[in-house]
Amino acid sequence: MRSLFLKIFLSFWVAQALFLVLAILVMLALRPQRNSTWDALRTTVLNDAISAYEQGGTQQARAYLENVQMTHHVRAYVFDEQGNEISGRSSPGWAEHVAAGRPLPPRPGMVFPRPQILSESKASSDGHHLYTIAMELPPGPRVFFGPWGIPAPGLIIAVISSGLVCYLLAWYLTKPVIRLRAATRQLAAGDLTARAGNTNNRGRDEIAGLIRDFDAMAGRLETLVKAQSRLLNDISHELRSPLARLNVALGLARQRSTAESEPMLERIELEASRLNELIGRVLTLARLEDGEQRVPSTPFQLNDIVASVADDAAFEAQARNCEVQSEIPAENLTVRGDASLLHSAVENVVRNAIRYTREGTTVRVSLEKDKTSAGEEAIIRVVDCGDGIPADSLEKIFQPFYRLDDSRGRLTGGVGLGLAITERAVRFHGGSVSANNRAEGGLMIEIRLPLMRAVADSARETVEEGTAEQGVSVRG
Repeated sequence: MRSLFLKIFLSFWVAQALFLVLAILVMLALRPQRNSTWDALRTTVLNDAISAYEQGGTQQARAYLENVQMTHHVRAYVFDEQGNEISGRSSPGWAEHVAAGRPLPPRPGMVFPRPQILSESKASSDGHHLYTIAMELPPGPRVFFGPWGIPAPGLIIAVISSGLVCYLLAWYLTKPVIRLRAATRQLAAGDLTARAGNTNNRGRDEIAGLIRDFDAMAGRLETLVKAQSRLLNDISHELRSPLARLNVALGLARQRSTAESEPMLERIELEASRLNELIGRVLTLARLEDGEQRVPSTPFQLNDIVASVADDAAFEAQARNCEVQSEIPAENLTVRGDASLLHSAVENVVRNAIRYTREGTTVRVSLEKDKTSAGEEAIIRVVDCGDGIPADSLEKIFQPFYRLDDSRGRLTGGVGLGLAITERAVRFHGGSVSANNRAEGGLMIEIRLPLMRAVADSARETVEEGTAEQGVSVRG
């Protein structure tokens, strides 16, 4: 069993139930089987009833037996050889079974079973008649004993009560663990405000101490992450001011520049542009890392974003004599969130593919819908024809500032933030992103995003008739 609750509950329950069963069985073993007083009373009542019947007939026998019932709280019935009750009273079924020598019918109940029944037969004083007595003893302390003297009702009550007590105890012990597990999941999902305890949590046991330590750790993590996010924001904003002044100075320098200084000014402009782009990416990354950000609820069409990115990338790819082909379904795939943020995420992946694919090759961008156990998802695949990346770097490329090598970064101008922004933007929208090397060469990056539930969407009015029949549009 993997559940701590079930382990504690069943262990306590079995132990308590076994203890109670053994205690009751020992009590049964030590209980006297029959009280000799009742045997003597049965014989006395039978003898006196026969005497009263022989001396005074039915009336005297009835008076005697009714007096026995009032004084000793037992019901006694005496029958002759023909099965007639000598006092003339109506006899119950169990008494008639005893008089006829037949076995008693099944007991009607378990919680309140029928009391014990005693019987005896004796001949009359003249020896010509035979009388049989059927006497029902009062319940007394045997009310909770079932058939054959087995205390079944007592056992059932003991097992149920012990089970209830053990259930409450197990629930009390595992409740903090369940709360701690839920808080751990929230923290792992990026909710830095998750806490397992509460203001009234003043327990002193080990679990209470563990919860307090977890809350302290979560508070420290929240402080550090927010401090890092604020630091990135502050530094990025502070860099924007001197960068703006640098661009102004660069413009003035161009007015007074000569042909010899133009290459240096172009280099300054290129580095300033890269710095400006870096600052923008750092700000975007810091905003995505902030745990207080929430996904907007604005719905938009993912088809439009992928088509727009593919068209722009096809124009840029001409510089490397490359092509960009896109496969986009005619069915609208609706996503809820930030359209501009997802546009930037997809654009980073496609631009990376154009940058690292071999010259003269084709980059393929596809969009499709997939059904999973969690619901419908949109899948965006970007495939290039480059050299791929080492297997141990497939997950690292989504880390901030990670580059396979410095020379590659200098040649392409990348700083290792594009894919990191993509991964956080996709995760921000509840999706996932992964990278895999293709067997035929090149790298495939796959983005999965949860789709909105079925909405009433009309087909695009701008889709060509032939494209609508095929269900897929191809751009080059």
